[in-house]
Amino acid sequence: MIPTDIKLHRRSRTLELHYSEAGQTAIYEISAECLRVHSPSAEVRGHGKGQEVLQVGKRNVGLIKLEAAGNYGLRLTFDDGHDSGIFTWDYLYQLAIEQDSLMALYEQRIHEAGKSRDEGVQVINLLDPKQAP
Repeated sequence: MIPTDIKLHRRSRTLELHYSEAGQTAIYEISAECLRVHSPSAEVRGHGKGQEVLQVGKRNVGLIKLEAAGNYGLRLTFDDGHDSGIFTWDYLYQLAIEQDSLMALYEQRIHEAGKSRDEGVQVINLLDPKQAP
C-alpha cells in the first residue's frame, strides 16, 4: 500500500500516513521511536536471523528529514544520526497497522535485557529474577 499523503510532525515526533482503503481514508501516526527501533537497516536488523541489535535510549528520538527512495519507499533521517535503511511502502504500512503490538514486544525485550528506552538511564535489577513475584 502506498500512502496518499505523508506528513512529518517534528514536535510530536510522528510520521503521519494517509491511505485510501475501500473508498475511505485511513490515517496512521507512527512514532519516531517505533520507526527508529524497527529500522530496516543492517545496524538494527543485523546481517541475518538472530543478529538483531536491540536499540536502547530511543524514546525521545526525532525525525528530521524524509526523502523518497525511488518509487518504493522512504529514507528517514533521525536526530541521533541514523539514516540508513529504506522503509518500503509495504513495511511502512505494516508498522502503521502493527505499531501497538510491535512496541509492546519491544518494551518487553527492553525490560528483559535490563535496559531503558530513555537515553542515559542505567537499569539495575536488585531482585534475583527467580525471586520476583
